[in-house]
Amino acid sequence: MTQPTPSMSNNARHLTGMHNALRRLALPTLLALAGLCAGASALAAGERPVVQGTLSVPASASATTATTVAAAAPAATPAPAAATFAVEPTSTAAPPALVNGLVRVADGRLLAPDIARIVNRGELVVAMLKVDTPPFFFFDDSGQWTGLEVGLAQSLANELGVKLRFNREAGTFNAVVDLLASGQADLAISKLSRTLARSQTIAFSDAYLTLNHSLILNRVKFAQLARGRPLPEVIRNFDGSIGVIAKSSFADYARANFPRARVQEFPTWNDVLVAVYKGEIVSAYRDEFEVKRVLKTDPTVSLVLRTVTLKDLEDTLGIGVAVTDTTLLAFVNQFLAQRAEKLDIQKVLQALDR
Repeated sequence: MTQPTPSMSNNARHLTGMHNALRRLALPTLLALAGLCAGASALAAGERPVVQGTLSVPASASATTATTVAAAAPAATPAPAAATFAVEPTSTAAPPALVNGLVRVADGRLLAPDIARIVNRGELVVAMLKVDTPPFFFFDDSGQWTGLEVGLAQSLANELGVKLRFNREAGTFNAVVDLLASGQADLAISKLSRTLARSQTIAFSDAYLTLNHSLILNRVKFAQLARGRPLPEVIRNFDGSIGVIAKSSFADYARANFPRARVQEFPTWNDVLVAVYKGEIVSAYRDEFEVKRVLKTDPTVSLVLRTVTLKDLEDTLGIGVAVTDTTLLAFVNQFLAQRAEKLDIQKVLQALDR
């Protein structure tokens, strides 16, 4: 047998070294490919993937592990940083059974998903302004939470067979809409005017109360503005100052209905009333109930102020519902249609005396 020459021995050692290096280089790549193949097999078997970033991980993986994937690179090129993807915990509870799109709840009933959500939770969450607004929602002298809309919300919760909870984090009427739109409430019941702007964010029920628009006028300032002209003519072409609550429906109404007026926004309705009483603005703009309540509460202010009801402009109040909760909206509308007591301006004014 021919003895190996020194050069052949060196070549053999060189080839052996290259073979071992290739084995070390290929191992991470093979492991990564094996993991991806396992993921593909899981998808083929019908398992739901969890997607975070750009990698899908089968939900059947351990709840306490994380999958790390790093691509192999030549020794001369630094390997990229490993990307870590969290794995969704495996749920032990069976998903709710669906029958023709309905969910079977604990008592065996089949309900629409948006109704089942409330029933399974055991409570109806209603967004409401944090500022008391008698007689719609307020704390009475005994410290009880009461009011026309509180009763409305309680009746809805009773019909659903659940408890009632209020979310009163909102400081403005538009913020009440935001609470509902962001999923922090099931309904919004808070003397909400149904406006075009709000209807782009939430859905509204049929109106449960319709009120006319109204103005409170400072007698002296209005006389200076009118200069002897008839009241309807002055109102129709009103170019004085109008005070409204900031971020309210009447801030939008004022700009739409009185385009020539100077609209001034105030933090609260009381601030608006103080400004018009002092003559800092010519008029205050809101619904007829709030305007008539001013004179009902203190008839002496009529010496300084006068009111005007705009019969051709209506403010309709509705219950806000999330745009995805179509069955809940239909339920609320049916509830309002079947409700025996219908609200109007006289009943609301009478509620102030209770």
